[in-house]
Amino acid sequence: MPLVEVINVSKEYANGEETIRPLDEVSLNVNEGDYVSLMGASGSGKSTLLNLIAGIDQATSGEIVVADTDITKLARGKLADWRAAHIGYVFQTHNLIPVLTAYENVEMPLLLLPMSASERRKRVEIAMEAVDLTSRASHYPRQMSGGQEQRVGIARAIVSNPTVVVADEPTGSLDDKTTEQILSLLSRINEELGMTLLMVTHDSEAGQRAKRQIRLERGRLMENGKETTSAHLRTA
Repeated sequence: MPLVEVINVSKEYANGEETIRPLDEVSLNVNEGDYVSLMGASGSGKSTLLNLIAGIDQATSGEIVVADTDITKLARGKLADWRAAHIGYVFQTHNLIPVLTAYENVEMPLLLLPMSASERRKRVEIAMEAVDLTSRASHYPRQMSGGQEQRVGIARAIVSNPTVVVADEPTGSLDDKTTEQILSLLSRINEELGMTLLMVTHDSEAGQRAKRQIRLERGRLMENGKETTSAHLRTA
């Protein structure tokens, strides 16, 4: 049973009298422990798909099932609770809170969960160690490099041990050396911690670091040159 099932999902936006359809009945299965890159031209719908799987946006039609929960059927409040418990999000621009230390930024997602202070402390320390930033725990974002800020963002994404980690252009604002460091860290998180990872990227070299490469072309998903239809997934 796949961990993530995207079944005939479409997304539409109204732009005046025009209807924009970045996703057109796309289907995708992601197994536990997968590392999948979503690639495509700007505006192809890759970030839209990521946000639908993360429960940040809602599909126009179709089903998205994550760990046996059809999130397309959840009410807004229930969806927010589900997202806090199951999704870790890595942003392109870090999105750290400048008045909080690295430790406090990583701790933030845990404050939304029923958890003791001692358990929060343990999880934050483990996450900070996983990204090699224990020595920077008391530093503020302004005291860190861009690469260090992104590592804090990754620690924040994994601290709750989420069902799925989603990363939207996680190296888009970094130089080549720092990009390599972040990509190596993401691979290590997938391989050593066994976390399921979905990454949107416009960089084909970064995309090749994933175990699977999916491309969005004209609202459709392509893998190994073939469209990932629901019929194909059922028989694969």
